[in-house]
Amino acid sequence: MTNLLSPSRPAAPADPRPAPYRVAGGPVRRGLLRDLEHPRQVFSHLGPNWYASVMGTGIVAVAAASLPLQLPGLRAGATAVWALAAFLLVAVTVATAVHWLRHPATARGHALDPVMAHFYGAPPMALLTVGSGALLLGRDLIGLRAAVDLDWTLWFAGTALGLVSAVAVPYLVITRQTVRSDSPFGGWLMSVVPPMVSASTGALLLPYAPAGQPRLTLLLACYAMFGLSLVASMVVITVLLVRLGLHGAGPARMVPTLWIVLGPLGQSVTAANLLGGAAHEAIPAPYASALQAFGVVYGVPVWGFAALWAVLAGAITLRTARKDGIPFSLTWWSFTFPIGTCVTGATGLALHTGSDGFRIAAVVLFAVLVGACGTVATRTLLGSLRGRLFLAPAQPADTVRSADAVRAADAVRSANAV
Repeated sequence: MTNLLSPSRPAAPADPRPAPYRVAGGPVRRGLLRDLEHPRQVFSHLGPNWYASVMGTGIVAVAAASLPLQLPGLRAGATAVWALAAFLLVAVTVATAVHWLRHPATARGHALDPVMAHFYGAPPMALLTVGSGALLLGRDLIGLRAAVDLDWTLWFAGTALGLVSAVAVPYLVITRQTVRSDSPFGGWLMSVVPPMVSASTGALLLPYAPAGQPRLTLLLACYAMFGLSLVASMVVITVLLVRLGLHGAGPARMVPTLWIVLGPLGQSVTAANLLGGAAHEAIPAPYASALQAFGVVYGVPVWGFAALWAVLAGAITLRTARKDGIPFSLTWWSFTFPIGTCVTGATGLALHTGSDGFRIAAVVLFAVLVGACGTVATRTLLGSLRGRLFLAPAQPADTVRSADAVRAADAVRSANAV
């Protein structure tokens, strides 16, 4: 029996990790995946938001391939980054397949999650980004023929998935989720942007499509997807602005998603200029010239609005970081792909206008993109090695619940009342 009068042993140091990342009833773990109870937990909660890391990595390579300032070694470095993005695409896809096989109920639940559901737009954009990188850069490694074939495969797959997400996710929001006035967040754009990415990456494939009707059909389909995504994005951005005016920036963890607004803006400028530049491959004058002019006439004002939003989002992000701090999560990848689309948009405008201002803007934004991607990639790697990023996401009380959950809660309350 312990002598109550003897000096007590010093208490064990408290686990410095937040409560969700401690192993219940056990000591602090060290080493690989130390925040998980078992390595198999890696696949337990894997969501489509992981494809954002592929998008963010791939856009660095794509933006570098056409940057107005081509420094020695830039193309070789961009090719290596593209290869990394292709590897991540395969790895995340395999891990997602394992997740669906081992945890089908959780996987199906992502579609009804009011936050995660919108990130089903990330897989198609990841496919499209890696595919365009194959054509622009991967050809140096695997040859032109293989690069073209790979790009066609990923373009068709990404376009099909993107069109499904653009319809299915809004349908789920309307029919299966309860939406409040403070529900909209930047992630709402994720499901409707993929067709815009298909439009811009499809422009790169125009010269490789069979001449005649097939090439014309591809051009017109890309413009149709351009319009589909543009109108849907403008509606969501308007709703998001209303929410910001009524309810403020919202929780700190969601602030990075404000940067997603730059995605449809920058990508639409990129698509308008790429399609306009390639229109002569499929359609005769005067339409080809008109479409090329449209890229500039549309692109300059929208790029200006993107600059306005970047300043606004930057000010909100800085204020939140100083006041509350912004906890790291996969939403930080919102700092990468959207900025990359502004780089490619500025590059397209510089090409068609000859403006030194847009050339400088493209180079400066590319430097910001590289810094952001390096920071987020490092934090993601460290969080993955610890296992923290594989844990179930927190479900705060203010998260919008699905309609099914609301009905179930109402039923419980009614039963208790009786």
